[in-house]
Amino acid sequence: MIVEAGPPPFWFFDPSLAEKGAEYTAQYNAASPFPHIVLDDFLPTELANLCLEEFPQCRAAHTQYARNQENRKFEFKPETLSPTLRSLFQSFNSAPFIAFIENVTGIKGLIPDPLYAGAGLHEVADGGHLSIHADFNHHAQLNLERRVNVLIYLNPDWQESYGGAFEIWDAAMTQCRLRVVPVFNRCVIFNTSSTSYHGNPEPVRHPQGKSRRSIALYYYTATWDETRRDHSTRFKVRPASNDRYDLGLRFSEIAAELTPPLANRALRKVLRRFRRALVASNGAPH
Repeated sequence: MIVEAGPPPFWFFDPSLAEKGAEYTAQYNAASPFPHIVLDDFLPTELANLCLEEFPQCRAAHTQYARNQENRKFEFKPETLSPTLRSLFQSFNSAPFIAFIENVTGIKGLIPDPLYAGAGLHEVADGGHLSIHADFNHHAQLNLERRVNVLIYLNPDWQESYGGAFEIWDAAMTQCRLRVVPVFNRCVIFNTSSTSYHGNPEPVRHPQGKSRRSIALYYYTATWDETRRDHSTRFKVRPASNDRYDLGLRFSEIAAELTPPLANRALRKVLRRFRRALVASNGAPH
């Protein structure tokens, strides 16, 4: 167990957690193609089991995706969860845990997201997948730069043959550099940038039809400025695969590069309408 936590129902993290992070700094930053680490036996077993026991049903999802790039994926916002799990997410935004992540990554001044944009509990149902991608880089509501992802898996007895493995790819999208089976209580921490390509592109195929479940947490820094160009999720296509480009998103990115800022704002409104129509034709979120 890496994260020590107090008793239920609150599960507050012990302040000594911060010191543990420094044990992993060198390993984390030496990882290629971008800094990352895989940590097993991450949460107290009782707490990890509780996350699984209180994991909501798909029909309660805040967001659902059904398109070529992310299919049969469900997201549950922390505020919709049980009181115990809501308390846990508050602990993930607390000073001890943030200090732990800062020490692991070497990135100081990390800021948690009280809005949990895109974060929370994630579920990929049988047959679903999430294509290789780089995450959105700008939290527009808080004007923050996205820096670190933390994923904690909740899949007992998961085998590689069940699909849904987490993959890290190089910046040129020529090679998968790491494949991680999403076994129970395993944590992956990694830097996020415009070229930190990752995902779970191979469909979930559990023999009993079970879903792939995880906790997703994102952390930011106050380093965003007007010289930067923001982007949404950038999906990539693996060589010799059946992956498909998000054409609407790609068109938006090219247009943004070719237009000045003022014109770009007006153009984005048009492109958003175009992309919504394109996504709807392929299977829109519902």
